[in-house]
This record gives sequence, structure tokens and C-alpha cells, in this order.
Amino acid sequence: MRQVFLDTETTGLHPDQGDRIIEFACVEYDRRRDTGRRLHHYVNPGRSSHPDAVRVHGISDEFLADKPPFASVVAELLDFVKGADVVIHNASFDVGFLNAELARLGLPLFTQHAARITDSLQMAREMFPGKGNSLDALCRRLEVDNSKRDLHGALIDADLLAQVYLNMTRGQDSLVIDSTETSRGPVAAARLDLSTLDLPVLACSEDEAAAHDALLCDLDKVSQGKTVWRTPEPAQNAMA
Repeated sequence: MRQVFLDTETTGLHPDQGDRIIEFACVEYDRRRDTGRRLHHYVNPGRSSHPDAVRVHGISDEFLADKPPFASVVAELLDFVKGADVVIHNASFDVGFLNAELARLGLPLFTQHAARITDSLQMAREMFPGKGNSLDALCRRLEVDNSKRDLHGALIDADLLAQVYLNMTRGQDSLVIDSTETSRGPVAAARLDLSTLDLPVLACSEDEAAAHDALLCDLDKVSQGKTVWRTPEPAQNAMA
């Protein structure tokens, strides 16, 4: 399934109190592979950001002054996520802001545009209960390089989220290969035929055999004769 990793930055924490989206970014993967497609916009929210929010994302009101309003870029966003599994870290936060923006424009809720919403924070809490599961914490735990992340930014965070999600869900380089699908239906991974392999049999030396037998005798003594490997096998067909 096509997946879109999404992140937003906002003027504050409360969409119901008028806080707005100031940046959003989407990163597309298809069958767990990066397609290279990105969607990224800064948005003029029509209001000032809370100082605490600016300390998190570093985006000033002056920088946003000449950026387009959300209404000008919403069509691109909805087209990008259409039919996709949208993965968001702490989805209730971002979806709450997206729904508030869409409601202002008289558009359906965000969940009605995407095929599915996956909350990677909820996944992380189930996988790592009792541990810190922020994006930075997961990057450290799952060995994802976040050294370029000085401040929160929607595009870099969406890219990091994609890598974290892949690592949480087995990663791209796992030895276990999923079956793929073609226009003719599912195709199972090819199986290796091991019947033609000629495997060498290495025999132990007399000294090695004697040392092994001595070890078994010692174990037999310690267990008071309860070692199952020295128990004679029952005679076959004893009742025949």
C-alpha cells in the first residue's frame, strides 16, 4: 500500500482556540520504498505564533508573512494523501489541526480523504511500554541518524518518521521478504532448492570422542543418572 509520512508545525497547541498550521510536509513511500516524491509548504496562518512554539520550530511571523494561506495549497495536500495510509507521530494532534483547517474551508474531515491513518506514537507505546517514545527518542533507540535536527521542521521530521517507522516494522533490509503483488495477484518469494547441496560431514577424532564421553559421564553423575541422552531407546516392535 502507498504510504505518506506527514508532519505539521503550528502556531501553538490548541486548534479549538484558533491556533493554525504554519508548515506541513509529506513524504511518499510505495511498498516500503522511498519514491522520492515530497510535498512541502510553509503557510501564512494569519496570526502570530506563540513564543513557546517558535522556540520549538524556529519559524518567525516575519518569515511567514509572504507565504500562501492554507486555502491556496489544500488541494495539493488532499491530492497527495488520497488513497494512502497516512502515518503521523501523535496523529490526534496533527489531524486535529488539519480538521480545523478543513472545517474553515467547508471541506470534509481529513480522515475522509486518506485511506487510513496510522499513529506511529501509539505503535511505539505498544512496542516500548514505559519508555520515552518521542521522535528523537525513537531515533536514538532505532539507530536513525537525526543529527541534522536542531529544531522541529515538518520536512525533516517526516523523513525521520519514515525511517523510524520502517525500523519499527522490520525495516527495508530484513531477511524476511514479503510476498509482492502484480496485476495477476500475489507472488510468493522464490524458495531455494537445497537438495543439490553436498554438505561435508566432519568426524571427530578419538581424543575428541573420549573427551566428549568423559563430559557426559560427569553430567550423568551430577544429575544422578537422569541424563536422557544415556537412556536406552525402547526396543522397536517389542510386542511383535
